[in-house]
Amino acid sequence: MIVTAVERKRGRASVFVDGEPAIEIGVKLASERGLKPGRTVTTEELAELQAADQRRRAMDYAVLLLSYRQRGVHELRERLGRKGIDRVFVEATIRRLKELGYLDDAAFARSWTETRLASSPRSSRLLASELRLKGIAPQVASDATSEVSDEEAAYRAASSRLRSLKELEYKPFLERLGRFLTNRGFAYGVARETIDRCWAELHGDSEGVEID
Repeated sequence: MIVTAVERKRGRASVFVDGEPAIEIGVKLASERGLKPGRTVTTEELAELQAADQRRRAMDYAVLLLSYRQRGVHELRERLGRKGIDRVFVEATIRRLKELGYLDDAAFARSWTETRLASSPRSSRLLASELRLKGIAPQVASDATSEVSDEEAAYRAASSRLRSLKELEYKPFLERLGRFLTNRGFAYGVARETIDRCWAELHGDSEGVEID
């Protein structure tokens, strides 16, 4: 079989064999393998080139994604799959990245928890639930959130809302801040203690606050 044309566009090379489209691979790989009109190829070589391209695409894209931030195995698997990369090469890439230490669900879960707490504090229970939704194993999610202090997280979350609530009477203050904290996954007791702590800080003390 003879390569009759190699059309390059946006980093990809469409290779035509005997006048018919045969494979599409990366331009760099096509150049490395000397694919140009007049070159003879075999069916086996074309299949090997396609596989080599898939392996390279999978690793290059995975490394690009990881360069932005840490990822969990589940997320990376999904992203590579959406890129159209065959499952065999996706799994091979994941195994290799694990071997190199670039892909670690436990490290990802810890990093994600720290980032979430810094940007949008919520309860340890809700954080663990969110991690599980990201494909993190329950025990790994539990370990990553085990040292989260719900009391401290609730106070930090509530503090971000006080400017907009400080003019309210106690009852609407209680209701609005309570809804906010429970939506962040905090238990009633933690939410109530946080509300009264914030009220006391705003008004000097907690005298006159009616406890249900």
